[in-house]
Amino acid sequence: MADFMLWLIAGLALIIIEMMTGTFYLLVLGIAAFAGALAAFLGSGSLWQVLCVGIVAAVGLYIVHRRNQSHTDAARPERSLDHGQAVTLESWVDQHAGRVRVKYRGSLWDAQLLGDSNIQLNETLYICGTKGNELQVSRMLTGQPI
Repeated sequence: MADFMLWLIAGLALIIIEMMTGTFYLLVLGIAAFAGALAAFLGSGSLWQVLCVGIVAAVGLYIVHRRNQSHTDAARPERSLDHGQAVTLESWVDQHAGRVRVKYRGSLWDAQLLGDSNIQLNETLYICGTKGNELQVSRMLTGQPI
């Protein structure tokens, strides 16, 4: 079987498998295999075919990787469902460090007080975020009074 036919079969197989995954990485490899088929059809030797496939694959994978990186949700931090919810200050754990216990959803939670630590017991605070399983609370939410 001619070299270009092997490259074409490999390219078609990769593109068919890509249709099941949807990641675009296998699509790039399939296109690279087609570039190898073109090089073989034009009479290039095996070294030039592999080099052609490698260059097209490297450039294509770099482009797909950069595209995926710019579209990830990691660039946009997702806001917690608890964000903005009211809690009640129940007790101080360490006033100097701003560590408190708050009542939220019917139970007590550890929390880190952000901002002013001149807060009285039973005062209403608002959840600004979470750090692990510890709530981050303050009098104001993102600089805006509630």
